[in-house]
Amino acid sequence: MSVAFQASLLDDPGGATLGPLGGLVERTVLTQGAWVDVRRAWVGGSDQLFTGLVESVPWRAERRTMYERVVDVPRLVRFYGDGEPLPDPLLTEARTALSRHYAAELGEPFTTAGMCFYRDGRDSVAWHGDTIGRSRTEDTMVAIVSLGAPRALLLRRRGGGSATLRFAVGHGDLLVMGGSCQRTWEHAVPKTAKPVGPRISVQFRPTGVR
Repeated sequence: MSVAFQASLLDDPGGATLGPLGGLVERTVLTQGAWVDVRRAWVGGSDQLFTGLVESVPWRAERRTMYERVVDVPRLVRFYGDGEPLPDPLLTEARTALSRHYAAELGEPFTTAGMCFYRDGRDSVAWHGDTIGRSRTEDTMVAIVSLGAPRALLLRRRGGGSATLRFAVGHGDLLVMGGSCQRTWEHAVPKTAKPVGPRISVQFRPTGVR
């Protein structure tokens, strides 16, 4: 598979590498014990990683039932479960680094990697929380590495009552949702009519969280 893609002028042409976390991670405290961390450009040379994943990942189109109709899921997906090799060694390195950085708060490692390929502005994901499994009743974390063109990731408190937060993430940015975020807040990547390039989202989760 190949796509038209405008690389970042700030990207490192020497190949993909991970930067430090530590004090470069900025936390936004939300309500009800939820929070969001952002580390901009954590993956240096991320555009090369993006291009490699477009070609090497066996992307799959899904269909699901909505309102008594079977419709196409507006993005391509691939899920890597516990113990399944990831498609690039840098993703394994990233998962290990995240497990180490968040060990004290999370209390367990990240073990799985879900991947979504947003081909253009027509691809999206609706408002939801990752509440399949233990995250329905327990605090947890979902760490998202965004590769390719930036897209808006929105967050709003479940049930309303607060402003929608907007994070434009791409070109190696890291965004981590923690605490009660999956139960008490929702997130989405909306469709857009603006001309946007393709993006890959890599979501690291602990065992039993989807």
